[in-house]
Amino acid sequence: MYRVLAAILRPFLVVVTKPRWSGQEHLQRSGGYVVAANHMSNIDPLTTAHFLYVRGRAPKIMAKDSLWKVPVFGWFLRRTGMIPVHRHTSSAADSLVSARRALEAGECVLIFPEGTLSKDPELWPMAAKSGVARLALAGRVPVVPVAHWGEQEVLPQEGRPRLRLRKPVTVVAGPEVDLSDLYGAPNDSTALTTATQRVMDAITALLEEVRAETAPTEFDPRRKERVRARGTAARALVEDRPAAARTTDDPSKEDA
Repeated sequence: MYRVLAAILRPFLVVVTKPRWSGQEHLQRSGGYVVAANHMSNIDPLTTAHFLYVRGRAPKIMAKDSLWKVPVFGWFLRRTGMIPVHRHTSSAADSLVSARRALEAGECVLIFPEGTLSKDPELWPMAAKSGVARLALAGRVPVVPVAHWGEQEVLPQEGRPRLRLRKPVTVVAGPEVDLSDLYGAPNDSTALTTATQRVMDAITALLEEVRAETAPTEFDPRRKERVRARGTAARALVEDRPAAARTTDDPSKEDA
């Protein structure tokens, strides 16, 4: 069924985008791992999945559950084993359970850690949710950062689609994010924050190269302001902290 969906969507993507891809050597052809990407446009899942599919990986995409209600498209999502994210509900943790099962089965799981389209005024990656960290630390699986740019010129967040022929879309993968020092504390709040920030810093660093710009301070959508300098994720081992200083979070309280 994935091949049928790809056969339908790839011609469309080839017509409306001009792919500029690099970093495919960082994408494993087998085994379970997470691909974490920035999110600027509703077409991002298609362009990023195209990048992975050509590499030989048919990713299981974590996407908002409302898409499953779209006629025909929702049927394809169910048949291809995509993972619905029930945001802001008591079922939010179910998506992480499904994603863990996919990873254990050797699948490539594509996640957009921000959880929604970037609210950053300049479309830089914004502060993310901890879902990507929970998956990586609990399963001790690799996380490959991916940055992309150009989709906002095809399908902007506001206004009509700009379906002109062959708009350049750049997608680049980077080396695996090192989270090995945090594996011993998959539910520790500091470890989750640190892992999340490392992943987002890696994505941002790739996007800086693509855009040939320096990213501003990270935007926090909840506070609606810039709050954290990029590249400041803690590097200390969790084990170095006193046990009394550690806290354990309930995974069900955090959306993916």
